[in-house]
Amino acid sequence: MKAKAQQQTASLQQQQIQHIIASIQDKKGVKIVSMDLRPVGSICDYFIICEGNSPPHVRAIADNVMFEMKKKFGINPVHCEGFGTLDWVLVDYFDIVVHVFHKDKRNLYQLEDLWGDAQLTEHELQPTMPKAPQK
Repeated sequence: MKAKAQQQTASLQQQQIQHIIASIQDKKGVKIVSMDLRPVGSICDYFIICEGNSPPHVRAIADNVMFEMKKKFGINPVHCEGFGTLDWVLVDYFDIVVHVFHKDKRNLYQLEDLWGDAQLTEHELQPTMPKAPQK
């Protein structure tokens, strides 16, 4: 019984991660990576990291993640910070933490290097509209 509950939790977590990534892609967030922190014994299971090109872009990405997670899963973040400066916005869903950086600040903090033992997956920006067929 416990194993089945763990599988359901893992499945829900993967659905949430994919939905967060899609929410970021929908607002044209760039350099999207997910990091599986479970093997390194972190305070959460996953980081999702991306960047925006300007403060309004950073806000739009973070706002869309929160809106879409509420709409699809009915959950709000347990904590948010960084909306004052929009250099680094953190959206904490307890087991999944989303980091939205301004492009100028991401290299400064280097979270990917800090958590270098984590499994890192890069996610390409997906087009939201299908391309028109070429003639």
